[in-house]
Amino acid sequence: MEIDHIHFYVKDATAQRDWFVNCLGFEAIASFTHSETHTELIQSGLVRFALSSPLSVASPVAEYLDRHPPGVADIAFAVQDLASCLDQAAVAGAKVLQPIQENPLSFNPLKWAKIAGWGELSHTLIQRCPPGDATKTGRIYTEIYPFWTEEYNENSIYDQGNFLPAPNPLGNSLYLNIDHFVLNVEKGDLKPALTWYETILGFKGQQTFDIQTERSGLHSQVMIYPNSLIQFPINEPTSNTSQVQEFLELNRGPGIQHIALKTTDILRTIAQLRENGVSFIDVPSTYYATLRQRLGFDEESAEWQEIQRKKILVDWHLETPDSLLLQTFTQPIFEQPTFFFEVIERREGAAGFGEGNFQALFEAIEREQLKRAKQHSA
Repeated sequence: MEIDHIHFYVKDATAQRDWFVNCLGFEAIASFTHSETHTELIQSGLVRFALSSPLSVASPVAEYLDRHPPGVADIAFAVQDLASCLDQAAVAGAKVLQPIQENPLSFNPLKWAKIAGWGELSHTLIQRCPPGDATKTGRIYTEIYPFWTEEYNENSIYDQGNFLPAPNPLGNSLYLNIDHFVLNVEKGDLKPALTWYETILGFKGQQTFDIQTERSGLHSQVMIYPNSLIQFPINEPTSNTSQVQEFLELNRGPGIQHIALKTTDILRTIAQLRENGVSFIDVPSTYYATLRQRLGFDEESAEWQEIQRKKILVDWHLETPDSLLLQTFTQPIFEQPTFFFEVIERREGAAGFGEGNFQALFEAIEREQLKRAKQHSA
């Protein structure tokens, strides 16, 4: 199993596409209208997003946005045996939202189904048999995204769609793939959520984290899928003032808090994003003063100075000082401060999630939370 794509529900898909293209450096690859919904498809490297907005109150996107702010509605997984995976999920208690559908195009056989995930998140399960060749026709068509209609309708996709030449995933993209995503759940729901993903989809628990400040805290456990690149922490708040609790209140329930985009050169990527107008969290100078006390920190290095200027968080282990994990986080991208992106680089096989940065990150997000509270009360 791997991440196939992630589907956002937004107020204006076209405007959101332009922001992803102009600010985050994605490429627009297709757009189409079906029924009461308009969808824009974008890609960078192997990161594939769909952005859907309602055209009327009858759209399922409108129904979702009545209950939640814009954000991630579906995380789609590519699976090898869809029938077996769906049967296992159903037997374990998953709610099947859409039974198996099939794309009849002979050059690219494709099957998919959808199950309800945690909260109002859903998971589309996709089987390619064999993997399609998007370059065969020079068009995306349904190679990546054939699943927006309740019933597959070949004519609606071709007649109403606007398809652009497929981007080269190995080209000069800012991102390689999705490194991880983070799910926030209600206090007391961490263990049930972990159990759900274990029994329904076969995920396994990995490391745990506990973060505590004078004001708030969270408890987190990382989930992985064996022999795959998928990994995602699940967070629950440990106080009513936690930034996780703020997310839950503003999102009106559990949901995806952020997605980490993996890059091979975070200094170049952040420089480009800042030039494009993307705003990032602030990192205080005290963070780097603390780093200077760790073995392996070379204050005279030009790269270390550049890391500090660009306010990038860094983590490493004494046993493997060259295995650097570098990361930073955007400000929330929607009107409500619920969803943001992480940009991450892993050098020399660096693993984990920047455990040494968790406290600094949590405190940085907490500072932004306090700023919003002051602005609201002013």
